[in-house]
Amino acid sequence: MGKEEEHLPLFETKRAKGIVLYRLFAASVFAGICLILVYRVSHVPKAGTDGRFGWIGLLGAEIWFAFYWLLTQASGWNPVYRHTFKDRLSQRYESELPGVDIFVCTADLLPPMMVINTVLSVMAYDYPPEKLSVYLSDDGGSEITYYALLEAVEFAKHWTPYCKKYNVEPRSPAAYFVSVPAGDAVEDNQAKDFVVIKKLYKDMENKIENAVKLGHISGEVRSKHKGFSQWDTYKSRHDHDTILQIAIDGRDTNADDVKGCGLPTLVYLAREKRPQYHHNFKAGAMNALIRVSANVSNGNVILNVDCDMYSNNSMAIRDALCFLMDEGKGHEVAYVQFPQNFENLTKNELYSSFRIISEVEMHGSDGYEGPIYIGSGCFHRRDTLCGRKFIKGSRSDMKWEISRKREESGIHELEENSKSLASCTFEQNTEWGKEMGLKYGCPVEDVITGKAFLGLAPTTLPYTLVQHKRLSEGSLQILLSKYSPAWYGHGKISLALQLGYCIVCCWASNCWATLFYSIVPSLYLLKGISLFPQISSPWLIPFAYVIIGKYTWSFVEFLWSGGTILGWWNDQRMWLYKRTSSYLFAFVDTILYFLGYTDSAFAITAKVADEDVSQRYAKEIMEFGASSPMLTILATLALFNLYCFAEFVKEATTGSKGIAQVFETMALQILLCGVLILINIPLYQALYLRNDEGKMPASIAFKSMAFVLVACTCFKFSY
Repeated sequence: MGKEEEHLPLFETKRAKGIVLYRLFAASVFAGICLILVYRVSHVPKAGTDGRFGWIGLLGAEIWFAFYWLLTQASGWNPVYRHTFKDRLSQRYESELPGVDIFVCTADLLPPMMVINTVLSVMAYDYPPEKLSVYLSDDGGSEITYYALLEAVEFAKHWTPYCKKYNVEPRSPAAYFVSVPAGDAVEDNQAKDFVVIKKLYKDMENKIENAVKLGHISGEVRSKHKGFSQWDTYKSRHDHDTILQIAIDGRDTNADDVKGCGLPTLVYLAREKRPQYHHNFKAGAMNALIRVSANVSNGNVILNVDCDMYSNNSMAIRDALCFLMDEGKGHEVAYVQFPQNFENLTKNELYSSFRIISEVEMHGSDGYEGPIYIGSGCFHRRDTLCGRKFIKGSRSDMKWEISRKREESGIHELEENSKSLASCTFEQNTEWGKEMGLKYGCPVEDVITGKAFLGLAPTTLPYTLVQHKRLSEGSLQILLSKYSPAWYGHGKISLALQLGYCIVCCWASNCWATLFYSIVPSLYLLKGISLFPQISSPWLIPFAYVIIGKYTWSFVEFLWSGGTILGWWNDQRMWLYKRTSSYLFAFVDTILYFLGYTDSAFAITAKVADEDVSQRYAKEIMEFGASSPMLTILATLALFNLYCFAEFVKEATTGSKGIAQVFETMALQILLCGVLILINIPLYQALYLRNDEGKMPASIAFKSMAFVLVACTCFKFSY
């Protein structure tokens, strides 16, 4: 390697094309927004005039929308894209690559096979196995999950060399066998090995599934593995000692694969749980893993993945290290993350996804010192999570070091010494959960501190709404906390990056303006009161330009990022549903939390559905199912707009004013109400036309109709 090559960077950064065009477009939209606000302020109806309240309310909503639009410009003003040079990394540092500890967190709520596929996918990374350690944190303390891990160990001895021999992608067995459904779909020299490895996988799957059906581990199996004795004092998932078992010791030659090569260290951990101690959900599990792993392997880099994700890129570690070990910029990088992607999305993304966030907004905030931390699929420096304070110019040594504690201790001694690190009392009177590790007391506590991973998205509307309630509630709590990017970030990060963080932190606050815009214009249709400029008025131009410009750009952006036309329409529907239900409950709960009336709770989103639900999801039929307050709100708003539009049409066709005159004065209100009706078509179908189990419960239909009739009747007779 020449001297010039020694100084070449390990990654490069390229600015997105078309930035100037976007900035000109954004400037024109901003001018249109300003004109809209000027119109609102200069045309406020006089006191006592019909429509004054609605007019002032719309002014407030439009001020908020204008403010939030300005926030979002931080993500589109300077997007960048990064490319790594893994060959340069290998040439310079192959023998000095750092140790990597991978954390997989589960809570005994997902099928063990799903968790095991995640573990197997990360064990098979293209990385020196002696420098790789995988930790499975089982917050359910399930002996079945532990048994599944033991079966995975035996399968890994065959799976890992198979992956490396044939350069398999993805390295989750389940995902791989789906992508290659038949033996003749692979190359001839691979076909025989394919049949063998698939049979081994099916054998493992059958054993694990049988244990799941049985509900416990048989005495014969328990007698073969000493680790099961740790469940002898087990009382419940909320009351048990620390269970720690090193399933594979990377130092032990007996743990080599069938080709005689070493396997990564594999550790099972169920931290101590006691009813009288708060366990702090996923953040507590992560902090316990940080401490235990420091005692066992002490890798310089930590990767955390969800248990329903799997590695979709065997080179992901090397990609991350290109940033962390770059000679020029590496010392400025605290973490490297890969945006969340989902393998089970329908073609048109029925419940929306994080497409625009990952494909557009993340690149935008990356142009200003880095994107926000999303909580999973992220490589951290260990010393960052352990409370080290970095100042400009400080560096972190990433080179490989053998853990002395591990070398000097036997495996049993190492297990016993590490158990206390996962006890309920260890963190008392320490900075853990405050200044060290992941912070406690937030619904998105796992975030406070390419498609490399694929996970599962919720497959029902209620679960989707619950997920977004948790995300928006936690983000709002961060905004109002001591560590808010709005004030704590001042002087520490750029203003643009502060705004980028605030985009997510202000999600929940969008509920009020959206609710007002979804209700009041339609409500005033009942009385024929106009709240927008007439068609013949020049003031209509800025309204039309902003509406057409904003949604046209949104549409093009969605298609450019790989979405479909119907996918964009579904995204608009979920935008409305989230803002009028998830964000509303998140906002209210956050205020109650800060007032001391409620405690913050971590809501786990179920992502495994029964067969009927899965079939409807595959057909892109929206799933409502069980009754909930969020669904009641959505049904009420949908029926409210339908009722207002029907009453308006009735009055317009039978009243003294002609339809042309009515449309002249109220075109935008008619358009808005009509769009809200079109976007709610799946909801109307679920209320009255569907007969399957995924329809809207009858109780919601009756309640929403009653609410609409009472509200509209009261309004009509209030004038």
